[in-house]
Amino acid sequence: MLDTLARAEKEGNYSHSAAVLPKNRANDGREAFLASVQAGLSRKQKTLECKYLYDERGSELFDQICDLPEYYPTRTEIGILRECLAAVAERLGEGVEIVELGSGASIKTRILLTALKRPSRYVPIDISEEFLLGVAAGLRADYPGLSIEPVVGDFMEPLALPPKSTKHRLLFFPGSTIGNLHRSEAGTFLQDLRVGTSADRFLIGVDLKKDKATLEAAYDDAAGVTAEFNLNMLRRINRELDATFDLGEFQHRAVYNNVLGRVEMHMVSLAKQTVRVHDQYFTFLNGETIHSENSYKYGIEEFKTLAEKSGWLQEALWTDTESRFAVYLLKAV
Repeated sequence: MLDTLARAEKEGNYSHSAAVLPKNRANDGREAFLASVQAGLSRKQKTLECKYLYDERGSELFDQICDLPEYYPTRTEIGILRECLAAVAERLGEGVEIVELGSGASIKTRILLTALKRPSRYVPIDISEEFLLGVAAGLRADYPGLSIEPVVGDFMEPLALPPKSTKHRLLFFPGSTIGNLHRSEAGTFLQDLRVGTSADRFLIGVDLKKDKATLEAAYDDAAGVTAEFNLNMLRRINRELDATFDLGEFQHRAVYNNVLGRVEMHMVSLAKQTVRVHDQYFTFLNGETIHSENSYKYGIEEFKTLAEKSGWLQEALWTDTESRFAVYLLKAV
C-alpha cells in the first residue's frame, strides 16, 4: 500500500489543460479492485481498503460530510488556514508550485491559491477521475493565469509527476488524511514523500486527540450521511464487481479505540448471511463487521517527532483555540 508517489518524471510537454495520467492505472482497474475486496473479505477481521470509498458518489458524500455540524475538522482547519496562509506565503515567496494529495473538491485549495504570491502551477491528485477533472475545469475558469495539471490516480501508489519547474514545490495535504494510515505506515509515507516528490515544503493538516464523544459524533452524524458514505462502498462493489450485498442488512458503526488512538469505521452485518463477490462466496455472522477505515489522532509533539524521523522539520505550527486540529508547515532536510 505504501509505495511512494512517483519518483519518475513523465516525459514530454505539459499543456495548461492536459490531464496527467499515471502510466500504470492497474490499481485503479477492476481486477485490482476485485483482488483487494476478495482478499480483504477472506481475513478473520473482514476489511475493505478505504480508498475505494471514493468513487464519484463517495466523493460527493464526503463533501457533504465536511459541511455537517458534527464534523469539526473541515471548518476548524479552514479557520486555521485563513489565519496562517499569509505567513506561509511570506516564507515561500513568489512562483511556488503546489502538489495536492487527494484534492477532492479543492475548497481549501482556493484559500491557498488566493493567499500565495503568484503561484506558478497547481497539480491536484485524486483517485476519482470524473470528479477531479470537473473540479480542475472549475479552477481553470477561476484562476485563468495558473497552470493546472491534474493527476488521476492513487497517491499511495507510484505516479508520474510533472518535473519540478520552480524553486519551491509545496506539498499540500489537508483534511488529516494522514490519519488513515497506521502510525508506522504514516512514517514510511512521509519519508517516501521526502525522497520522491522533490518538494522542499509540506503543509499538512493533522487531527488532534480529544474526547471520545466528539470524535465518534464526527464519524457517525445524526443525519446519516457518514453511514451512507460508508455503505456506498458496498453499492460500488455490487455495481462494479457483480456482487450481491444487501445494503439493508448492514449498518454503519464508528467507535473510538482509545488504546490505539484512532476512530474505526465498520459495517455491521445485521444477520447471518452469504454474499457473492464475482466468483467467491463470503459468509457473515450476525454482528460480524467489515472494517472499512481508520482515522488516527495525534498529540502535537507526537506528530512533530514522527515528521522529524521521516526527514521533515517543523518550520511552523498553527492550531485553533481549543487545540482540536493542527496545521504544520514542514521543511525538507
